[in-house]
Amino acid sequence: MRPALLGMYGRKNPQTKKSVKEELLRDKQMLIQEIRTAHANWVAAQAHFEFALDKDQIDYAIYAMEAAEKRFEMLIKQAKKLNLSMIDTDRLLEV
Repeated sequence: MRPALLGMYGRKNPQTKKSVKEELLRDKQMLIQEIRTAHANWVAAQAHFEFALDKDQIDYAIYAMEAAEKRFEMLIKQAKKLNLSMIDTDRLLEV
């Protein structure tokens, strides 16, 4: 147990425990929003690639698409570490 979570005389402080749960909930909500934004950016980058005409535009579109895909994958890995399922997202965002 971290010392910050211990109250006076080494007992647990219920308010601190509640604030830790609230902070974890906020972190999960922010992660869900980031995943949705990253997915939208990835889809936009794919669309940009579809309409690229010259070599420079194609190179940039590929770079942007790969970067967006990597960010999306990174956020999904973070969600998996937190045992966060996208099925639960609507319930988490309502709070």
